[in-house]
Amino acid sequence: MSRKRKELPVIEGVEITGVAAEGKSLARVDDMVVFIPYGAPGDIVDVKLDKKKKSYAEGHIVRMAKPSELRTEPFCEHFGVCGGCKWQHLPYEYQLQCKQQQVTDALERIAKVELPPVSPILGSERTLHYRNKLEFTFSNKMWLTYEQMQSGEEFSDRNALGFHIPGAFDKVLDIRRCWLQDDISNELRLFIRHYALERGYSFYDLRAQHGVMRTLMVRTTSTGELMLIVVFGEDNREAIEDVMAAIAGRFPQITSLLYVVNLKVNDTIGDQEIHCYRGRDYIEEEMEGLRFRIGPKSFYQTNSRQAYELYKVARSFAQLTGEECVYDLYTGTGTIANFVARQARKVVGIEYVPEAIEDARLNSRVNGIDNTIFYAGDMKDVLTADFIAEHGKPDVMIVDPPRAGMHGDVVNVILEAEPRRIVYVSCNPATQARDLALLDAKYRVAAVQPVDMFPHTHHVENVVLLVRS
Repeated sequence: MSRKRKELPVIEGVEITGVAAEGKSLARVDDMVVFIPYGAPGDIVDVKLDKKKKSYAEGHIVRMAKPSELRTEPFCEHFGVCGGCKWQHLPYEYQLQCKQQQVTDALERIAKVELPPVSPILGSERTLHYRNKLEFTFSNKMWLTYEQMQSGEEFSDRNALGFHIPGAFDKVLDIRRCWLQDDISNELRLFIRHYALERGYSFYDLRAQHGVMRTLMVRTTSTGELMLIVVFGEDNREAIEDVMAAIAGRFPQITSLLYVVNLKVNDTIGDQEIHCYRGRDYIEEEMEGLRFRIGPKSFYQTNSRQAYELYKVARSFAQLTGEECVYDLYTGTGTIANFVARQARKVVGIEYVPEAIEDARLNSRVNGIDNTIFYAGDMKDVLTADFIAEHGKPDVMIVDPPRAGMHGDVVNVILEAEPRRIVYVSCNPATQARDLALLDAKYRVAAVQPVDMFPHTHHVENVVLLVRS
């Protein structure tokens, strides 16, 4: 017989004093730190504790006694439920201050290396409609909000098309309007939802693993091109043709209209066949006259306009004269490699995903770039002393690793290769700081430039220039 968990208390009159990791706010109660989502520094609140450890606790706000003067009105009706845009109740200028401090704290506390002043963060010109890619899920188990449950209303239609509720894989919040992407995304989603229900096509059951309508992906570009991928959970040819024809008729402006039949347990489509229903099987993004082809499986920075600012920082830090051999590690689809190729003698790109490398090579061909070469494989296996001997000693290395940072073997090879400059682009200042400490044996930090790619979230990109000591 399991022991009944002790009910944790409500603490009244708690003042929220700052922001913390994962977009949460924090308060101090006696000697204990309490982490609270959706709070603002200066709020006076009553907090129900959900978890309590020796030195910290987690809780949620049950009553707002006095709102902070910092608070702004959230623009989205789904705020606090869908799990995205956790900072939209904070002014954007304050968000930028927090991200600037996040970068500074990580570098000072973790790297513990000599640092120049951190440059002021580059804010995003757009704080709404800035994403170029969103994915939505169909579900027959719509998440009911607290207000809906308290209303006493019967909800016989539990079909939803929207975002997964954090921590509940089989529950989906039905999204009426999302502010992250251009409004065409909302128009597409709402039309498809209505049409599928009208025609009686089943929404996916995430536990039982069946249903006709499974997921949607919408991709847009700054050039005005539009890609829609409809993923079906059953190979129902009549339903597929009906839905795709209806979308094509209603939205003739779609550049690339694609569909997938996914009968697997998971939602990923990287290993699935893509069918082109109408138009091209790719869309194109443009940057300084360069064209980048984006397919349904391609990786591309999800904030196109701010990606351009990020890449300009990386290129500026690289200080290229046209004579350099540049290594672009974790090159993805070769966006940075192709972006700097005109200013370099040679660019060598390495990436784990073979499909991404094919995209990188294609983007070089499309743009008439002939001084790039790309390799696919695990970074620590590809980037060896023999590889460097074959392809030339790098003058500059640009690295843009995943959130986990660089493998220790990769750091060692970089130290052995001794490029004059390293440009380290990171989406996680904490792991970047860890790697800077390792590189400190031969390199000093010469410049630091944070860039905000994701307004209303706690995420921040950071670019660091390292020069050989």
